Amino acid sequence: MLKLHKTTKRCDTVLYNRDLSAKMIIEYKAPHIEITQQVFSQISNYNIVLRVDYLIVSNGLKHFCCKMDYARQTYTFLQEIPDYSSL
Repeated sequence: MLKLHKTTKRCDTVLYNRDLSAKMIIEYKAPHIEITQQVFSQISNYNIVLRVDYLIVSNGLKHFCCKMDYARQTYTFLQEIPDYSSL
């Protein structure tokens, strides 16, 4: 559970590194739900609290993964979801 703007939120999945630092947030949607900017806004809001390296959104048919760059305040969409060992 996350406290965000005086509300409690819940991520679908948070992947943790061996040192228990959060590394990735994964948001799942039903197959009939289109992946839109609103979906990315939802996961981005969760990341305000967790500040992970990777965000993933999937509806089971399409998957999007982006790597955060906090120094430049940007993100880059990746072609593939990184393997856990590379995190």
